[in-house]
Amino acid sequence: MGTKPRPIEFSDLSHLRRAQSCGLEVLIAPLRVEDLGIIDYKAAHQIQEELWARSGESWLLLLEHHAVYTQGVQIRPENILISTDDLDIPIVSTNRGGDVTYHGPGQLVAYVIVDVEVRKGAVADHVCALEQIVIDTLNDVGLTGATRTAGLPGVWIDDAKIAAVGVRIARGRSMHGVALNINPDLTRFDAIVPCGITDKSVTSMAAEGITTNVAVLRERIIQRVADRWTAGRYEERYAGRYEE
Repeated sequence: MGTKPRPIEFSDLSHLRRAQSCGLEVLIAPLRVEDLGIIDYKAAHQIQEELWARSGESWLLLLEHHAVYTQGVQIRPENILISTDDLDIPIVSTNRGGDVTYHGPGQLVAYVIVDVEVRKGAVADHVCALEQIVIDTLNDVGLTGATRTAGLPGVWIDDAKIAAVGVRIARGRSMHGVALNINPDLTRFDAIVPCGITDKSVTSMAAEGITTNVAVLRERIIQRVADRWTAGRYEERYAGRYEE
């Protein structure tokens, strides 16, 4: 006489089919969503590091950063076009992929911290998934034509980047994510070569004539991240509760 399979909770849908093939009853742990408001880049990075270490949990951090330039692990110094002594906002090194970019008010930043299957092509697939989430969300609010460009991570409107994508994946866990330009000060990009790409420009939803409620964007992104990684399940939380 057999026994009922023990429910197994997973945070990564890549394991779902494998578990089901073994006759296991599978529960997908919900995405934990935290809105951090406007936060210093280094403070947000520390939170990411803490959550990245919690294997098996899926997190989405939504926020804006105080104005800052960040440089990734592929930084080329020549892509900062003025002396760092003349910059009026900080420049911070980080462990994400990519070159230099700007973060600041008017961007919606989404950091996705999830388990990622260790296999060839996993990083590219993760970046592609993040790009598609942004593309679909922009379509929802009437900005059609957003697309990806081969070899250039991010989301583009013609030759202008509207959302930057930069990730780090190590030991089967992701961190960092996407920064969607809603209505930032685009002149801040003049001091750098954004993402090290010399023949492209930067745009925003406002520059493309799209005005929308940030709450709508936020909810669409939450649901799409949950659909992609946690079978649509999510729970919204409040600042500080990630230390439970």
